Amino acid sequence: MKRQLNRYRSKKLQFLFLCLITIVFFSQTNAQTLSVQGRVTASRFPVQNASVTFIDNADTTRKFSGLTDAAGFYQVGLTTSVESNTNNLPNRFELGQSYPNPFSSSTAIPYQLKKGSDVEVTIYDLLGKEVRKFFVGSQTAGSHHILWDGRNNFGKRVASGIYFYKLQAGDESQVRKMIFDSGGRGAVALPQTLPSPIPKMNKTAGQYVQSGNYSIRIENTDNTFPIIISQQADNVSVRKDTTINFSVNYLTSTVVTLDSVHQIIRGFGAANILQWRPDMTDSEIATAFGTGEGQLGFTILRLRVQPNSNEWGINVATAKKAHDMGVLIIASPWSPPASMKTNNNLVDGELREDAYDDYAAHLKSFADFMSNNGVPIYAISVQNEPDVNVTYESCDWNPQQMLKFMRENAHAIGTRVMAPESFQFRRQLSDPILNDSLATANLDILAGHIYGGGLARYPLAEEKGKEVWMTEHLSGETSQANDWSWALPVAKEINDVMQTGMSAYVWWYIVRFYGPISDGERNSGTKGSATKKGYVMSQYSRFIRPGYFRVDSKSLPATGNVSVTAYKDNSSSKVVLVAVNTGSSPLEVAFRIENGAINKFLTYTTTQSQNCVRGDDVDVIDNRFIFNLEASRITTFVSN
Repeated sequence: MKRQLNRYRSKKLQFLFLCLITIVFFSQTNAQTLSVQGRVTASRFPVQNASVTFIDNADTTRKFSGLTDAAGFYQVGLTTSVESNTNNLPNRFELGQSYPNPFSSSTAIPYQLKKGSDVEVTIYDLLGKEVRKFFVGSQTAGSHHILWDGRNNFGKRVASGIYFYKLQAGDESQVRKMIFDSGGRGAVALPQTLPSPIPKMNKTAGQYVQSGNYSIRIENTDNTFPIIISQQADNVSVRKDTTINFSVNYLTSTVVTLDSVHQIIRGFGAANILQWRPDMTDSEIATAFGTGEGQLGFTILRLRVQPNSNEWGINVATAKKAHDMGVLIIASPWSPPASMKTNNNLVDGELREDAYDDYAAHLKSFADFMSNNGVPIYAISVQNEPDVNVTYESCDWNPQQMLKFMRENAHAIGTRVMAPESFQFRRQLSDPILNDSLATANLDILAGHIYGGGLARYPLAEEKGKEVWMTEHLSGETSQANDWSWALPVAKEINDVMQTGMSAYVWWYIVRFYGPISDGERNSGTKGSATKKGYVMSQYSRFIRPGYFRVDSKSLPATGNVSVTAYKDNSSSKVVLVAVNTGSSPLEVAFRIENGAINKFLTYTTTQSQNCVRGDDVDVIDNRFIFNLEASRITTFVSN
């Protein structure tokens, strides 16, 4: 993206709310000052922190600039005169007394420059604390002023009292005093906004009494949002105080704020459920958990806790190899032993209340057995999907039963506890746990599935400091995993899971024709090979490693087809962005990285015909870059 002129360097500008900045050049005492105000919009969106510059056609060195505020409004003062001003430039640097003083609404701060300089004006309270800073930028020699509306850097009204204002221009500075009286009557009369149509940039903007013709430039600064296509209107006649609105074109913009941190990422993975499916081969283990080309980089493996303890040993071989590769091992029971249930059957029924202690001991024994065999269990679930009626191995729990077990028995399991693992994050099961001090103390991970629901933020879990994990989902089981119409939506699903604040994404069977690794069935590829779904998942799992954090990524205007999530690793300062375009058309997106220093991104892309292919590097200039997200693909950006 082309560099823009007149950049303003302060992040604080993005917080200014409905604040007016006017910079006026006074050429002579007989000069006429006109006030032009208006709004800059892109489609229906206000453009904030854009530079609006009026250039006098009669003397192109005379420029009058302002910034748009959070609502897209700007105000610029234009000075016209009947004579040349070349012999009346100020001969000294001076900061004038603000007027009116005291003031209650707005006050003008006048100053004059004997030479061109970069200008800052800072307001301080009596304790010397900065209240408001104006980064005015480069100004020519002459007389100028700014308006202060009595608001701080965050758009809030300051308290009545004495304030100091400091002018810094190059290596010169002066300080003066003023009084803000919020209950007084002092004010600078600002022109009222007049109704005006929104002209396109290639048209002149109105007809007024002759006072001057100007070229008007609308440009990006470092903090413009959304990022716009710089445009210019030529030969605009300004004849009186007036309103001129502008409609400009924009790029879809994504702002990544690296110091706005959300949930920790524990990882991505899938389940190896024995005896229901064959165990994984060594080649499949390498494909699933390796991080090289053609591998998926999974970091979570989910196991089944068999009701019969004599069968636990079948889990060890694959789980140990995965653990030795740094993978977290979690486990879920589908049913307690039949002897502990109300129907003495592995299908349906409930856990008898008098067997709660024995069941906690059963789960602890599984964790101890696996640990003794070199496979420490990171977390164990109380029950897989306790809230669905099925015809396979299962056990039913109501909210009261789950709460009682979590209050009185969960602590005895001896490892991290996941609950309630509802099939769609039903909160009638989990809210009672979170709202009970004893139960929530025994809960480490609020786990659930997203079959037909549950894909949403969970504020109560966040309030209680609990990680939220998505521990099972599958889609396209009637198709096969190389069907791109089923594979690409998995990318959007992972995006949505991450955006809701979840720390983990776990697929169902790891080796299956509809899963990340083919089992050789239904034309899903050679057994043991990664599928399209697998490569889509790897766009996250290979590059976003356990311990990363999701950081804020805000896109505007939203397109509905392009989704972006962002992540960072505090230890290495590595940053990863994942962009998904599910639409049928390409889209050029402008990215801005805030509060970080990145000079290059490596790119990896999966499409219907490509499998996590390394693409061209992207240079980041002034923390910005523009990338064309082609249709129907997922691209991962990895900082160098």
